[in-house]
Amino acid sequence: MGTLNGYLLVSGLLFTIGLTGVMVRRNIIIIFMCLELMLSAANLTLVAFSRFGLVNGLPNHHGQLLVFFTITVAAAEVAVGLAIIVALYRAKQTVHVEDLKSLGG
Repeated sequence: MGTLNGYLLVSGLLFTIGLTGVMVRRNIIIIFMCLELMLSAANLTLVAFSRFGLVNGLPNHHGQLLVFFTITVAAAEVAVGLAIIVALYRAKQTVHVEDLKSLGG
């Protein structure tokens, strides 16, 4: 069983990797995956605080409930995001961010 500091360290590392990927990469699909990595890091933090935040000697499950809803929203976000990426690829024939200067013609 890990400690709260261990979970927060892993979560911070995942978030940093995701943020670095968003800032450095030029491929829109990689950027999208890094955004999902950042969301997963936030979910890990919520679960860690939920597990280690005791109320009357029992774990507080409110954070885990919030994670359930964020995963549900993330699934919808992935579907819409990938649909937008596919539409951009069909229109522009590229997935590089610097080639996508406008959404119009």
